[in-house]
Amino acid sequence: MDISNVSVFPRRDVNLRRLQYFVKIVDIGSLTQAADVLHVAQPALSQQLATLEGEVRQKLLMRTKRGVSPTEAGKVLYRHAQLILRQCEQARVDMHAAAQGLTGAVAVGLAPGTAAAGLALPLLRTVRARHPGIVLYLNETYGSTLSELVMNGRMDLAVLYGGANTVHGLSFIPLLKERLFVVGPESMPAPDSDMPVRDLAGVDLFLARPYNVVRRMVDEAFAANGLVPRVVAEIESASTLTAVIAEGLGATILPESMARQFAASCAAWQRLIVEPDIEAPLALCMSSHLPLSEPAEAVKGIVLELIRKSAPPDGPVVHKRRLS
Repeated sequence: MDISNVSVFPRRDVNLRRLQYFVKIVDIGSLTQAADVLHVAQPALSQQLATLEGEVRQKLLMRTKRGVSPTEAGKVLYRHAQLILRQCEQARVDMHAAAQGLTGAVAVGLAPGTAAAGLALPLLRTVRARHPGIVLYLNETYGSTLSELVMNGRMDLAVLYGGANTVHGLSFIPLLKERLFVVGPESMPAPDSDMPVRDLAGVDLFLARPYNVVRRMVDEAFAANGLVPRVVAEIESASTLTAVIAEGLGATILPESMARQFAASCAAWQRLIVEPDIEAPLALCMSSHLPLSEPAEAVKGIVLELIRKSAPPDGPVVHKRRLS
């Protein structure tokens, strides 16, 4: 049989469209409303759903008083369909980019107060010089939120503290380790040299919430000395924390990059924490199941390049070093 004139694309288009219809129905929770949004007659939409259920040999939706909701099989298909549709759209974008040069939006998260903060301007300059068709979206917020955005596919990359432990749905490329410092106000006597953890036992501390990577490391270091930090308030606003230190209400513990900024902005002192040394790992975070677009791959390469250039040479480094 000569199949040279037989087109397989119409059938593939229909199957893909059925997945799109199914995802939209689940998102909206109503066949009637989904039909309106999709500009498809409801009987035709119901027929497409019935055909899809026949193909997978599973009931995908069940009717409720409020509309429709996915069955257990429907929930599984919904997750896979989202990935399939995203990859198909990404394939279209990548093919267009290959023909036109790299174009498109790339979202990058940079955890505030970290060594990542210094990447913003170099990253913008380099991307504009090499790939003017790429539009960068830079988001500077705390690490836990950034990792959730990456996991949900709403952000392509993020530079944040973490990566020491496996997190389902995320992958990490280690970048740097930053030593932690105590930052205290002028009204609090400054130690003559590095500060052992045991000397912080009676200090009023303003720290992030316990889920924060740096906070967890602080808690673990205190516990190793049989101590519990005296946390008088939990703050994740850089401006509020700066005001607290400037008012002399207590001290805080921060990675080197952020500690240096705070000490300069509110006339505070900073001392390296020792016994034990505490190092916060900075990593490049990506989704472990959603592939990067071609523009995002290019930006990833630039981020790694800039980190390598900014890192100190190999060898013993006191405060900041590359991860091995």
